Amino acid sequence: MKRFAANPMTTPEYDWWCGKRIKDNILVSSQENTLPIEEHLQVILSELELGLDVDVQKLEAEEMRKEKNKTDEDLGSLKTYYKKLYLLMRIFGLETSKQWRKEIQEEVIRADQWEKKFQDAQVGLRARVAELERSLHQYRSRNSVIELKASLTEIEELKGKIEEFEAALDRDHIMGEVVTQAREVADHLQTLAVQAEMLSLRYGSKLDRGRELAWFLRKVKALSIRARPYM
Repeated sequence: MKRFAANPMTTPEYDWWCGKRIKDNILVSSQENTLPIEEHLQVILSELELGLDVDVQKLEAEEMRKEKNKTDEDLGSLKTYYKKLYLLMRIFGLETSKQWRKEIQEEVIRADQWEKKFQDAQVGLRARVAELERSLHQYRSRNSVIELKASLTEIEELKGKIEEFEAALDRDHIMGEVVTQAREVADHLQTLAVQAEMLSLRYGSKLDRGRELAWFLRKVKALSIRARPYM
């Protein structure tokens, strides 16, 4: 222990008092050092463990807070995405179906008009052919070669017109099949749109809903591409 040099200005009573304080301190320190080393180490370890537990809990709380914030952000983004998708599905299902119904109705009306025109023309042509055949029979009876040739030419022309009308009828028949297919595609698309809307309402904000809605959306787009040649 470092000793202090006595100050020549101090009194004997002060020197005695300082010596007593030094002895008392040495005695107290010796008594404190008599505690078992195991207990002393146990106290130190307990304090260290307590500090570590506090630090771990702080880290866990911080990680949980960050995870919660990230989850909240993901949930908010997912809700926004589903709202936009739901709105698009409603617009697609309503506007496209209305447009297709209108176009299909126009095609049906046009096909009906063609069919009526063909039927009227066919009736008129048959009557005209019958009349010409009667005239031909009369001309044959009269042995009028010139009139007979003219009648035959007119009959051939009328037969050609009949063939043209028959070809037009075949085209109208094909158009009717196209209209039927377009109706089926439009109905199927409407069904898919309704199913997607019901699915959106049923699953709320679950992650599985996103995959199923994406699948329905791809199928609706594929069917839309398929329906384009029929429009």
